[in-house]
Amino acid sequence: MEQPKQQPTVAYSRAMKDLAAEEMPREKALKHGFEVLTVPELMAILIGSGSRGENVIDLCKRILGDCDGRLSTLARLTVPDLVNNYRGVGDAKALIILAALELSRRYHSENFEELPQVTSSKAAFNCLPAKLGDLPHEEFWILTLNRAKRVTGKYRISQGGTAATVVDVKMVMKKAIEHLADGIIAVHNHPSGSTYPSGQDDELTYRLREGGKLLGIEVVDHIVVAGKNYYSYVDNCR
Repeated sequence: MEQPKQQPTVAYSRAMKDLAAEEMPREKALKHGFEVLTVPELMAILIGSGSRGENVIDLCKRILGDCDGRLSTLARLTVPDLVNNYRGVGDAKALIILAALELSRRYHSENFEELPQVTSSKAAFNCLPAKLGDLPHEEFWILTLNRAKRVTGKYRISQGGTAATVVDVKMVMKKAIEHLADGIIAVHNHPSGSTYPSGQDDELTYRLREGGKLLGIEVVDHIVVAGKNYYSYVDNCR
């Protein structure tokens, strides 16, 4: 009886376990950022593992090589194409690869609007959450700004009662640092209906400005909101 032919043994590069820690895709990304990774290494992070005899990076190189190195060609493959042609790729891994490519398509199809720029207290007021002036309790927010004074985020720091909310300057600055803000605009509301700042508001503004100076974060303004009206520390030279 004729013996079945043995499949030729294919030599692949080192197993993942033999790679130095700094060569592992996840470790490289954590240390240096995604931009230093090759496309096969990015794919390897997604699917996690290869198969016996072929590590995940080599598997991803082979898949990409069969697509002439083009992600646009890879994106046209189907789940059965990947599962049937590549050992170690099941439905779950195939779906992960194709889902990542679909996310990339959708990202590039988005219409990116320019971030609003704060050129006045009115411009800042227009960036605030619409409900803030009508809340029955006090809330403290910050707008984070980049160097061009464009709003990069809106964050609630604290929520209190009808007369006050506790604001920790350290938490305000922590949030600003986390989002790499060059400046912030402090904002809180007065459920009483009066926009005029209290003595506590003045003290908080001072502490925020002093804390910002130490960290290189400009406190551009402090705005007090009540209904559709507002008070700006900058407009009133305070």
